[in-house]
Amino acid sequence: MNSPEPAVRPASNSSSARRIAVAVILSGLVFAVLWIMVFSMVTALLIGAGCCVAIVAASSVSDLVEVLLDAVAAVIFGVLAVIAAVFGAIFSLFGF
Repeated sequence: MNSPEPAVRPASNSSSARRIAVAVILSGLVFAVLWIMVFSMVTALLIGAGCCVAIVAASSVSDLVEVLLDAVAAVIFGVLAVIAAVFGAIFSLFGF
């Protein structure tokens, strides 16, 4: 029998390129909508470019926040594990 395919696909190395491509597509849509709504072309381009920059910057910042939260969680769970080990050692000395 063949082994089943893994449920989770491995993460691609081109995640930042994918984010930038999605940001460019979304900013293009914002540009098109604003231009159709009778904004001037320059104003629509500026707002669309601003949306692209905001999306890419927010994506980068969210990755940084995720890494920081993972580090803080590891430290907190490490401290809790040490406390649990101390209590376990104390209880084992008294036979509980």
